[in-house]
Amino acid sequence: MKKILFVLSFMSIVTFSMAQKFAYVDTDYILKSIPTYESAQDQLDIMSSDWQSEIESKYAEVEKLYKEFQAEKVLLTEEMKVKREEEIIQQEKEVKDLQKKYFGSEGSLFKKRKELIEPIQNDIFNAIKEIASEGNYAVIFDASGGANMLYSDPKYDKSDLILEKLGFKN
Repeated sequence: MKKILFVLSFMSIVTFSMAQKFAYVDTDYILKSIPTYESAQDQLDIMSSDWQSEIESKYAEVEKLYKEFQAEKVLLTEEMKVKREEEIIQQEKEVKDLQKKYFGSEGSLFKKRKELIEPIQNDIFNAIKEIASEGNYAVIFDASGGANMLYSDPKYDKSDLILEKLGFKN
């Protein structure tokens, strides 16, 4: 009796899983096909580069002050040494704070990326949900960025359908 129940449950699982429809999309391909994404990414790259240059310049100033301090240290009184060290430490702290302001987890770059990229990602996600609903897909995988898909049949790739739904393909 247990054997019959096991066989029946196994067959029902196999039948259920065979009835499921699967598809995949390549979000990297989709994003690269959307001009507003490329424009937003270029804007973020320019901002990031400008801020990085500013920070590197300020770190160079701190390094210069430190080297000058090291060279003049033997000539300074103890009080002057302490004052200069505090100035150097303060400037280094300001640079680190600026770096955090620009590149921190809640920094300007993060906020700008969220402002520019998140609406595009939301549109893609909503299009994927529509395709899944219309096509009765149980699962839609993302083939970009190291997904563990050893083989995929191109007929199940719905990336172009997503771009069509977003208005970027005819």
